[in-house]
Amino acid sequence: MRALTLLNDRITRCTACPRLVTYREAIAAEKRKQFEDWTYWGRPVPGFGDSHARLYVLGLAPAAHGGNRTGRVFTGDRSGDWLYDALHRFGFANQPDSHHRDDGMKLSDCYIGATVRCAPPDNKPAPEEFVACRPYLREELRLLRKIRVVVALGKIAFDHYLKACRDEGLQLPSPLPKFSHGIVQVLPWNTTLIGSYHPSQQNTFTGLLTRPMFHHIFATARQRLSEPAGTRAGQ
Repeated sequence: MRALTLLNDRITRCTACPRLVTYREAIAAEKRKQFEDWTYWGRPVPGFGDSHARLYVLGLAPAAHGGNRTGRVFTGDRSGDWLYDALHRFGFANQPDSHHRDDGMKLSDCYIGATVRCAPPDNKPAPEEFVACRPYLREELRLLRKIRVVVALGKIAFDHYLKACRDEGLQLPSPLPKFSHGIVQVLPWNTTLIGSYHPSQQNTFTGLLTRPMFHHIFATARQRLSEPAGTRAGQ
């Protein structure tokens, strides 16, 4: 889809947030010792996947030595190892590992985005950086016209997906759904929102998120996509 390609080109050229520009470029110049032979991407990271996707996966932001290094979202870090393994297991990816942009990874019926497209210091975007980046999320969601299921990785992604929908003028449920791992909420426009703990090392190393828990999220997504559109009741 040409419009999605043009959006991604704009994303990669964005310099709207001075703090993020400074940080992403500094990381790309300094590098991590184990990646000293890499030429870091060091720019905003666009979305990735199938332009006809029915599943949309929303993360927080690129990792400093993951997406900011490789130029592809959730690629080259342990969070990506978990995500692509799960996507492959449930038929959304052609391989379980994602190491660099030319590794042959292809997604089917799935697209991955982020609430903020630049790697932030301490993995914590500032409030104004979320606001500055939200138009990209909104446009991405408009262009991905077949989305039926959204998996939000973490509370921040969950909440910012709903904010993007609000900004698009969509009618949100009242009260708003609250994030929890495994929450399944059918929204008024018949999109199913599923919440999951983020597969960060903090969550996976401590056991807050286990492989079976994470796989269950994508099993649920696959099940929802197998049901006829418009037949599901809210939960």
